[in-house]
Amino acid sequence: MLATGFALATFIGARWLGRLGQDREVVIDLGLAMVVAGVIGSRLLHVLADGYFWDYVHLCTDPAKVSWHITREHCLHSSVNGLWDQPHGVCHPKEANCFAWAAFWAGGLTYYGGLIGAVGYAVYFLRREGFPFWKAADMAGFGVALGLAWGRMGCFLAGCCFGVPCEHSWSAWFPRYSPASEAQFRAHRLASEALPALPVHPTQLYEAAGSLAIAAVGYYLIAPRKRFDGQVFVFFLASYSVLRISVEILRNDDRGALLGLSTSQLISVLITLGLIPVYRWLRVRSLPAA
Repeated sequence: MLATGFALATFIGARWLGRLGQDREVVIDLGLAMVVAGVIGSRLLHVLADGYFWDYVHLCTDPAKVSWHITREHCLHSSVNGLWDQPHGVCHPKEANCFAWAAFWAGGLTYYGGLIGAVGYAVYFLRREGFPFWKAADMAGFGVALGLAWGRMGCFLAGCCFGVPCEHSWSAWFPRYSPASEAQFRAHRLASEALPALPVHPTQLYEAAGSLAIAAVGYYLIAPRKRFDGQVFVFFLASYSVLRISVEILRNDDRGALLGLSTSQLISVLITLGLIPVYRWLRVRSLPAA
């Protein structure tokens, strides 16, 4: 789903810039490179900020210091293949793994890390190609939002990024041994992670729907009426930050925290504050010289 989102965002962006008379090939090359830069950035932020940093260090240096709060049955299952610590009732990794931090295919990707990595590479790439950066940024303003919607639907299918328990007609139920059931077992809400999870808010779908709305507004309303290059991108960052802060309140998966805010909420606040001078600068920059 994430790959589909990247491909769709690149396709839509290339068509849009092509209609503006820009080189589509540059956008396609940029999209492919941003996939790699985005995955690297999203993985690194997960390792550094989601609360697992020392687990990854100990997985390499001393696996006995890594404790998984899962049942004995799950620990000894072939999919985990761990060592059961009976006195403490926890599971330890059986073998050291110094490259676990890089295993992005096993889960553990943060959106903002991917955004930072992709934007950082885009600045370098577009300057090298002599391509107008803020025109490309406006393309990303709706393209990234569209791709993100597909990525969050992938999160829903994978069971990560789930919400707090709730009793609504639209609640989501995740199966046994899912991230939700494991988290609820650790929180003593379930007797065993071998049981299906309690119904939770489908926060992945909330964010997917919000991202689709942002993409639609950016493409159909903001882009045709923009007064300066960069306006669509600023709208995307501001509206997504508000969406992310709101959705994070209902999320219940493991994430880092600082100052009472999750990592993503803190980054959203900083982005929103940083957009104020950026918006003013872009607007002034677009005015004709006196």
